[in-house]
Amino acid sequence: TRKTPKLKPDYINKSTSNKKVSQYCIRLEEKQKLRFHHGLAEQQLLKYVRIARRAKGSTGQVLLQLLEMRLDNIIFRLGMAPTIPGARQLVNHKHILVNNRAINVPSYRCKPKDIITTRDRPESRARITKNYEFSQTYKIPNHLTLHSLQSVGLVNKIVDRESIDLNINELLVVEYYSRKA
Repeated sequence: TRKTPKLKPDYINKSTSNKKVSQYCIRLEEKQKLRFHHGLAEQQLLKYVRIARRAKGSTGQVLLQLLEMRLDNIIFRLGMAPTIPGARQLVNHKHILVNNRAINVPSYRCKPKDIITTRDRPESRARITKNYEFSQTYKIPNHLTLHSLQSVGLVNKIVDRESIDLNINELLVVEYYSRKA
């Protein structure tokens, strides 16, 4: 026999939905959404927030620009990898060249006019072309250009907020870190 009564599912939902969500919890959720989407450690995101604070412009928009201009994120947006962790693996294994130089740092900050290509190795080309077929349905953002026949991507400009397709309130992330940094 049970010593505790079995609770009905609708009773559980009513008790948790009546609780008021704190402002801290809302800010924490936004920060975690941003952190998990980009696959960053807490210290990495804190570093980006500090850089964004020192830069000119809106801290939240600069933060999103810094994160979107990372090499692993740009490879994902170009469709060279199915996920951001997959793009990070391509970079770590030196399958990617930036301006004809092998880069193995996923957090490399790309600049406008950077040319992103694959290495001239059969396994690199095979991996990237397989990913292109997988990602044909996705639309490439307007700050990037892709020439899929040559496996070449070009960074046209620094990304703006309108072309970032994330449902995140970056101001809440900045407010979360206003106490920490």
